[in-house]
Amino acid sequence: MRASRSWKRRWPRDAVIVELLAKVDALTARVAELEARLSQNSSNSSKPPSSDVPGTPRPPKKTTGRRPGGQPGHKKHERRLLPPEAVQRFVELVPKECKGCRSRLVGRDSEPSRHQVVEVPPLSAFVTEYRSHASPCRSCGTVTRQPVPANARSAFGDRLGALASLLVGKYRLSKRMVKDALSDMVGVELSVGSVVNLEEEMAGALAPAVAEATEYVQAADRAHADETGWVEGREEGRGKRAWLWMVATALVAVFHIARSRSGKVARALLGEGFAGFLVSDRWSGYEWYDVGLRQVCWAHLTRDFQGFIDRGGQGGRLGSKLMRQRNRFFKWYLRVRDGTMTREDFEKRMPEVEREVGRLLRRAAVHAEKETAGMAREILRFEKCLWTFVDVPGLEPTNNFGERCLRHAVMYRKTSFGTQSPEGSRFVERILTAVTTLKLQRRDALDFLTNTLHAHRNGLPPPSLLPSPETLQLANAA
Repeated sequence: MRASRSWKRRWPRDAVIVELLAKVDALTARVAELEARLSQNSSNSSKPPSSDVPGTPRPPKKTTGRRPGGQPGHKKHERRLLPPEAVQRFVELVPKECKGCRSRLVGRDSEPSRHQVVEVPPLSAFVTEYRSHASPCRSCGTVTRQPVPANARSAFGDRLGALASLLVGKYRLSKRMVKDALSDMVGVELSVGSVVNLEEEMAGALAPAVAEATEYVQAADRAHADETGWVEGREEGRGKRAWLWMVATALVAVFHIARSRSGKVARALLGEGFAGFLVSDRWSGYEWYDVGLRQVCWAHLTRDFQGFIDRGGQGGRLGSKLMRQRNRFFKWYLRVRDGTMTREDFEKRMPEVEREVGRLLRRAAVHAEKETAGMAREILRFEKCLWTFVDVPGLEPTNNFGERCLRHAVMYRKTSFGTQSPEGSRFVERILTAVTTLKLQRRDALDFLTNTLHAHRNGLPPPSLLPSPETLQLANAA
């Protein structure tokens, strides 16, 4: 009887101990999760470098022992002199007497040393005034006024409208800053509303060129894709979530803002008929595409392996081995690119690395700690997409090119806080498509936008964003 009562007294205590131990386990896991979040930075996660706090440790770099800057014997990069036909004024500096004996000198140097000073003339707007005269009819008395031509209905000319859009889309100025800049630089007074109206007009003018550029990307044999967060409009005091998508080839980049991050957007942007190689991260929005034609970004994988290392334990040891394999083949890849290793030799060496990386990831998926094991299993889902670049010459193993194309848009978002309407999104995606593509092709953005607006206002065929044969030839040579 006493034993039974003693057991009953102990039973609630044992149950409490079990409950408390379960809570300790849950809280320990929660603390580990929060500590892992605090330790995340740009080297071991997808966080951008701008989010790193001061003093964030960086992977050590090999020191060369040389001072920063140009080294002795390096090729100098000096400002190129303009040809004589591009010079507006010449000043001939002819010596009159010898600096040694003071004797009088005659004649001129056939090849004088040239020094050029570039200056900007005072800027001012060129104003055209249209005077519409009215004349009464002598027969019926009707007064007829000659209207202003349709292409001159705007108060702002083609180049001024293009400049306003360029200051927003390329130089990331706010609409109010554009208003102030045009006032300060060329003395043009306009309102913020006028800047908005010019943006809407430019969005319509760019539509045909952007549609043509989209078709070009969809027919390409390889493309880079990426997406980033965006804000479009506000709801209950908070910005509505949206995403900025980007697909780029070597010479054409296309942007699109959508309220969804699903694969339907990527499929529509790339087109149902896209059959080229696609370089991207592991986002599920690209999983609809053929794995045999995909290359998963190794820059993202590098950060994942660094995350293995930073979390420590068995996963950390496996992460160090994975990172060594990564460094090993990247050294070969760079040698192929600079011509010190043949492509054939590179392809012969890679199977060993591929097998070792697969083996290490499978070990991590089974023996590593929970978070690391989960990440290893996630990477193994894309194992067929890790090595496409080995079999396809010229295909990059990272999506760094795509991220470079997207970086300007990310900085635009951080300063503008997104767009307020779908109409604003159309302008942003089209102006980003234009300025990014023109930069890739090394074409003048102001001239292109001026010609685009001029064609739109005059009903002429718009200029194209597609690369010219000369541009393609230069790109292939590079």
